[in-house]
Amino acid sequence: MESIETRTMAKVSRRLIPFVIICYFVAYLDRVNLSFAALEMNKDLKFSSTVYGIGAGAFFISYFLLETPSNLILLRMGARRWIARIMFTWGILSGSMAFIWNDTSFYIVRFLFGAAEAGFFPGILYYLTLYFPAVYRARMVSMYMVAIPVSAVIGSPLSTSILYMDGILGLRGWQWVFITEAIPALILSVVTWFYMTENPSVANWLDKDEREWLVKRQEAEVRQIEASHGMSVWEVMKNPKVLALGLIGYGIASEIYGLTYFLPQIVKQFGLSNMQTGFVSAIPFAVGALAMIWYGKRSDRLLERRSHTAVTFLITAIGLIMTAVSPNPYFRLFGLCVASFGAFSVLPVFWSMPTAFLSGAAAAAGVAYINSIANIAGFAGSYMMGFLRDLTGSYDTGLLVIAAICNVAAFTTMCIKHENAVEQAPMEDDASPGKVAEIV
Repeated sequence: MESIETRTMAKVSRRLIPFVIICYFVAYLDRVNLSFAALEMNKDLKFSSTVYGIGAGAFFISYFLLETPSNLILLRMGARRWIARIMFTWGILSGSMAFIWNDTSFYIVRFLFGAAEAGFFPGILYYLTLYFPAVYRARMVSMYMVAIPVSAVIGSPLSTSILYMDGILGLRGWQWVFITEAIPALILSVVTWFYMTENPSVANWLDKDEREWLVKRQEAEVRQIEASHGMSVWEVMKNPKVLALGLIGYGIASEIYGLTYFLPQIVKQFGLSNMQTGFVSAIPFAVGALAMIWYGKRSDRLLERRSHTAVTFLITAIGLIMTAVSPNPYFRLFGLCVASFGAFSVLPVFWSMPTAFLSGAAAAAGVAYINSIANIAGFAGSYMMGFLRDLTGSYDTGLLVIAAICNVAAFTTMCIKHENAVEQAPMEDDASPGKVAEIV
């Protein structure tokens, strides 16, 4: 007979995971379609690599400033209304990118776009912690965050195909990329308003006994976390471990955005057409997508996060160095695949770490705070890659700098002290917290 835990978590997974994957897929596609539009946009608007890097990074300045406040507003307003608002406004700003005409307008729209999207990722991540006990989180987060590389796998050929709409209604192909790929966000903002359920206690799509089991399970977990690590929002902001996780997140963001914003332009230098660039660029991201799912499950099975995180940085560094030092396009592509394996597989493991010792408002603020620190790399890294490209004539120096950052992040990860946290062993009708295991 199927246990109540198995039955409940299967329903929760079927209800939430496909939906959040689609939402994050659209969010990330709108964020990084700039890298494919740039194949033609930079030439049309006479943008240097430095201008492109600043514009790509401008998104993260407002994102950094508003990430934590946005998640605290989500706690007050509820996930359904606030996430729907985020998706609507980012859809409008993403589409507005089609009408920039110079570097100043580029910077302004990207800045506003970052402000519009701020809070989406940590908001969804916090929302998932309301429904998934800790033992499920790495695999659930891996399924959610697999939308990042998948958006590139699908978005690479899709965006480069849209470039061939050049001239329709007097618009350039890169303008059509922004317009067409903004529409799904606007549609999903309406869907979110009607589809999301605030928390398990009001989830009428669960049976009564399932709701009661999940509420008790989550309450038991929160009590145990707060008994060991209870922190206020202000205490979270100055907590050394939270700050360390922010620095590690900076390393993750450096490698992720170094790949997503510049990989198509690196691949284009192989001597490929736009369409060929789209399909070849999809290969490293496909590797990253598969790695995320496998690595998240492996981390959950072994109940270990710290070493899993550190190893991925070293793998990424090796891949980036391989890419930078080889003139052979096939070897460079292989290096990009190795780098993608490390850069994307770390995501579900790393983002399971904060919620192992944070809960409630502290978790919402902590996840947003860590993500905001991490996304400083979105600006700094994008500017650095563009500047070094103009200075040296290639992206190789920038890749080596990111590899060095990865090594520092690996060392920082191993310096974090282990914490005992709730493993959340299978539990039926009681609300006992289950056995305790070392998972951070």
